[in-house]
Amino acid sequence: MPDVPNLAAVLRRYWGYHEFRPKQENVIRSLLAAHDTCVVMPTGGGKSLCYQLPAVISGKTAVVVSPLIALMQDQAAQLAQMGIPAAAIAALLPASLFPQFPKCCPRRN
Repeated sequence: MPDVPNLAAVLRRYWGYHEFRPKQENVIRSLLAAHDTCVVMPTGGGKSLCYQLPAVISGKTAVVVSPLIALMQDQAAQLAQMGIPAAAIAALLPASLFPQFPKCCPRRN
């Protein structure tokens, strides 16, 4: 696994938290090590951070599929406020907005 920055420092910098919730750090380290990872957490358990933080650290795009449109929109807006490129796409989104997605989340090689 490549050098992983201090996860707690990234957590504080972007999310303002001083510590992870139970199991979050293990999940994040597993994903950063490119392991297939299945995570089951209760509502409010911190699943979002488990895919957002590895994407920030790796500089790669995370694709999250969720039926919760309002949650996706809220999270994309929150990430954008933190300076992290993000977008939410839903079936109800007008097709005219799709061209904005690549501008928001540029492709990285």
